[in-house]
Amino acid sequence: MTTLDTSAAQARGFGGYLTRAEAWLDSKGRGAWIAAMVLGFIFFWPLGLALVFYITFTNRWSKTMFGQSCRHNRDRAQGRHAPWGNHAAFRTSGNTAFYAYKAETLRRLEDEQIAFESFLDRLRAAKDKTEFDTFMDDRARPHAEGTAVPPAPAATSGPVPQSY
Repeated sequence: MTTLDTSAAQARGFGGYLTRAEAWLDSKGRGAWIAAMVLGFIFFWPLGLALVFYITFTNRWSKTMFGQSCRHNRDRAQGRHAPWGNHAAFRTSGNTAFYAYKAETLRRLEDEQIAFESFLDRLRAAKDKTEFDTFMDDRARPHAEGTAVPPAPAATSGPVPQSY
């Protein structure tokens, strides 16, 4: 037997199994509780829901269960703790040639972006002008056709004979 919890190890019956399972999950930490909860939802959703309520009501969401990782604790012990987290991506390598290349590439990309955006503006303006011209032509066409005088019917002096 392990020395997780002597009272849990000595408990018998169904309650003893639950107590031992709780002690085992507590010893494994966050991953074990989350895995148990997910498996509970997968196999029998009320069990997963019961685990969520149990974790919430027994205050297992606290910092003692969801404490910092071992690496964070090791970094803090060695004095490498950053106040806003670990910003390894923002540390400089000290390579000036790389940073000059990076700055030049970023400047070139910004110039290309500006040129492309101006091209898109010109393209949109040309498309808008074409659509507007087409609209104006379509609008003017019915008026031009409507102003033409239709041919007048021929004047006759009497009834028009019908031929069958």
